[in-house]
Amino acid sequence: MKKILWIMAGLLVVLTISVFYKEPPEKVVINIDAERLTQNLRILASDEFEGRAPATIGEEKTINFLKQKFEKIGLKPGNGDSFFQSANMVEVTLSPGAVMTITTSDGDRELEYGPGFMGWTKRVVEAQSVTNSEMIFVGYGIVAPEYDWNDYEGLDVRGKTVIVMVNDPGYATQDPALFTGNAMTYYGRWTYKYEEAARQGAEAVIIIHETAPASYPWEVVSGSWAGPQIGLESAGGNMSRVAVESWVPGHKMAKIFADAGLDYQALTAAAATKEFKPVSLKANMSVDLTNKIRRVVSHNVVAILPGTDRADEFIIHMSHWDHMGKDTSLEGDQIYNGAADNASGTAGLIELANAYMSGAQKPRRSIMFMAVTAEEQGLLGSAYYGANPIVPLNKTVAALNMDVLAYHGPTHDVTIVGYGNSALDDYVDQAVVKQKRIANPDPKPERGTFYRSDHFSLAKEGVPALYFSRGVNSVKHGRQ
Repeated sequence: MKKILWIMAGLLVVLTISVFYKEPPEKVVINIDAERLTQNLRILASDEFEGRAPATIGEEKTINFLKQKFEKIGLKPGNGDSFFQSANMVEVTLSPGAVMTITTSDGDRELEYGPGFMGWTKRVVEAQSVTNSEMIFVGYGIVAPEYDWNDYEGLDVRGKTVIVMVNDPGYATQDPALFTGNAMTYYGRWTYKYEEAARQGAEAVIIIHETAPASYPWEVVSGSWAGPQIGLESAGGNMSRVAVESWVPGHKMAKIFADAGLDYQALTAAAATKEFKPVSLKANMSVDLTNKIRRVVSHNVVAILPGTDRADEFIIHMSHWDHMGKDTSLEGDQIYNGAADNASGTAGLIELANAYMSGAQKPRRSIMFMAVTAEEQGLLGSAYYGANPIVPLNKTVAALNMDVLAYHGPTHDVTIVGYGNSALDDYVDQAVVKQKRIANPDPKPERGTFYRSDHFSLAKEGVPALYFSRGVNSVKHGRQ
């Protein structure tokens, strides 16, 4: 592992030197210490750090460890005289036992929390109910003028529950002329589905879960949304969100369609065409949610290496320091150590800082090293920074993200996640030549990974952002 982990970190240094220095030297010396990187990874992933969950003793240990490392390297505090950017968050824990009731003319169908549905409210309230809300199937729930697509056209969903499908019509049809074909657009992300439904005035949203278009099984949904959930709180307590956001497995939803005399397979297929029209399920949804609310503060860790003649412009190297913490309900080992995700990227961030400080040539632009919090809870730390930037976003020329360093061995290539979304892609093409490698697009763009890591929080604010990962052509094992 010691030999492997430096590959991605080294490429980031090569990329930055090759593109952002005034006159790149003929030979770039990258002082990456694999032993030091590995040691820092082991510390961050140790039981002592308790899985690095935000707003826990694991956070306190993690952010202070990073502060000490950045200070020792010689970096300056990135937020005035502090290495920390505080982010106010709210932790909401749903009381177990919730039941979603679907009422039809033939009676009630009850969906049990966990196997039958996963639901929550992002409104910061102790109780939230939806009662007898009419259910409308709106296909993919997308409004995309650039694709001449509007699933809500002519429809008033105020006070109603909209049923939507995950992903987008391009994936469903595999038609490269429809949206972007197999590659997921942001319109396909579950986050967008809730955002658009709120804009339309819906009372509640149910996303239909199918494993292939979601790119993960139901167990990911039920596991990720169980227990305490940390989120950002907007002014007014997030009351602009829909009252209830939820998922229901496809096989459960197929039965609800059948109760209304509707053909689930035919309607979900029709939803991928422009001829589709929303359909009432002739059913009402009711659910009562009870929350325990706790306000917490978590922290991004930010350090600066000042530039020379263009110090007011910044390049951000970023990774997320958090993982899933621990589960005291488990027998035996209760800690989710998160060695790969993302102790590796955080250790890589420290090593990048060491490499910059030990280099003979200092950068013209300032370099920000930022370890963000709460990525696992929905890119919250980076989203907070995007909304509350320490340096002006129009002076941030690039954001380079590391989320899990390569640990399967050297590869002949490197993968650019979301290839085509950033002008930085061309710079990677140039930089990898120095390592005698090539850059390739994401081999599984249908997963929408570009929208699922911290660089996206800055990309959607207009900052050129880059996220790349290990390649698929192993030096030792061939193409994976």
